[in-house]
Amino acid sequence: MTALMETERLRERVAGQLARARARSELLTTAVDDGDLVRQHSPLMSPLVWDLAHIGNQEELWLVRDVGGREPVRADIDHLYDAFRHARRDRPALPLLDPAQARTYVGTVREKALDVLAGARLDGGRRLTDGAFAFGMIVQHEQQHDETMLATHQLRAGAPVLHAPDPPPAPAGAQPAEVCIPGGPFTMGTSTEPWALDNERPAHTVRVAEFAIDTTPVSNGAYLEFIESGGYHQPRWWTAAGWRHRVEAGLTAPHSWRRDAGGRWWRTWFGADEPVPPEEPVCHVGYHEAAAFARWAGKRLPTEAEWEKAARFDPATGRSRRYPWGDDDPTPAHANLGQRHLRPAPAGSYPAGASPLGVRQLIGDVWEWTSTAFAGYPGFAAFPYREYSEVFFGGEHKVLRGGSFGTDEAACRGTFRNWDYPIRRQIFAGFRCARDPA
Repeated sequence: MTALMETERLRERVAGQLARARARSELLTTAVDDGDLVRQHSPLMSPLVWDLAHIGNQEELWLVRDVGGREPVRADIDHLYDAFRHARRDRPALPLLDPAQARTYVGTVREKALDVLAGARLDGGRRLTDGAFAFGMIVQHEQQHDETMLATHQLRAGAPVLHAPDPPPAPAGAQPAEVCIPGGPFTMGTSTEPWALDNERPAHTVRVAEFAIDTTPVSNGAYLEFIESGGYHQPRWWTAAGWRHRVEAGLTAPHSWRRDAGGRWWRTWFGADEPVPPEEPVCHVGYHEAAAFARWAGKRLPTEAEWEKAARFDPATGRSRRYPWGDDDPTPAHANLGQRHLRPAPAGSYPAGASPLGVRQLIGDVWEWTSTAFAGYPGFAAFPYREYSEVFFGGEHKVLRGGSFGTDEAACRGTFRNWDYPIRRQIFAGFRCARDPA
């Protein structure tokens, strides 16, 4: 294949990814009426209409103005959609674009961005466009905000408006277990993934001591045992900071869980009340809750390096894979991604997506808390702007890995890093446990 043909195939791939992300954004914003679009469903989240226009504004800034060198579409609204200028709780008071204006704006920006794509050089003339990086960054940005909007849907009051088939049941015999990950060096991060973001770079060697890790995420059923044993009322399982937050926030169970008069546990899930499904990975727990459970279970949370070694290291070759199953992109047989289902699959699902040592569901279903504070790798260099990663370094945020059922495959790979405050529970986050060898 000639270089020209490869470039044209890349253009087609980018256009397809942009269209797929936009179709999801439209689904999430047309599922509700305009009143719901402008309403703030939680002080932790923006109104859905803000997310929609912010998606367009970032696309305009990077693709239309920077890559394309075109005149601004709406320079007058940049300050309204700067995520660092206004806290989420304050955004409803801003003079935001209304739903019709936001839809017109993002549509106009997309037309111009596609025109830029048609003529952009993607073969190394500029680092920002080499391998279509800037376009891939915008695809990932939109998909990340789509997951944020999905989380907003989870928090909104009212009848269900989103629908999807349930994931398949776990295969017979898929029971929780542990596997031992051998000690020694492995390659963490990447220097070759074309759309990898700055915090995933560069690839570097990390030596990890031998450890054991759960083959599945912690399930609701297992977490219920922690609750019923009094885990939320015994400070010995919690760090000082975790216990302080538990008391101040009045935490007694994962977000949206409640117990009825008969002692049965229920949860609200995308507008519907349902019994807590014991087979699913626990979701909507913060870091402090995950760490307390792990301590109660006689284990701990994995470090970020341990998580990545369990997910990527192939002991037969000594090589780090792109994904637990290999280097091929995810398929529905590998992982629960992309809002294909509106819930995690049962713990033990997706044997085709297992790592070489048999660890399942490392990609998709629920983000997994690690014990590591978010920081740059050795040799980190901010690109293309400090505000993507660097401003969040410093120890206040914990790293999550692996993606959730609401994460798109474009924004999820074996090296992808997410981060949040330890108290956050609105995200689709769970965890698995690790321990030192006996």
